[in-house]
Amino acid sequence: MDEQSFFAASFESGGLFFISPKNAWPLLHQGVLLIDLRPDFEGEFKRPMVPGLVVIPYSELPGRVGELSVDSFLILADCVGIRSKEIMKLLKGMGFTRMLSLAGGFVDWERDGFPIQLDPAKVLSGSCMCQLKARGGKRKQG
Repeated sequence: MDEQSFFAASFESGGLFFISPKNAWPLLHQGVLLIDLRPDFEGEFKRPMVPGLVVIPYSELPGRVGELSVDSFLILADCVGIRSKEIMKLLKGMGFTRMLSLAGGFVDWERDGFPIQLDPAKVLSGSCMCQLKARGGKRKQG
């Protein structure tokens, strides 16, 4: 992978680079890492199925940035693309330059039909945030 190929399918906004799920898909099969920044409660039940997936919740990134190489090609993603933009700014200040943000995040990833792995035991249910719990805890006996 070279920088020209990496940035070719991206678009720039505000000095940061973004890529659609459609354009990210082939890069993820060429050694580019997909960094899932979602907190566990947002993403552990539903993960994208790609080689090179690295899960580092955004709140843990400052303490785990050493797990990433400034020489790696990274696509940063969260639920809808808001936090990944902020993390790009943080990493840029640490010397990372080979980064793209997944435009629309994993919402667009799933909507566009790209593969995800669902763990039904970790899917949350509840009528409001204060009542969320894992569905997989109780099973009906029949």
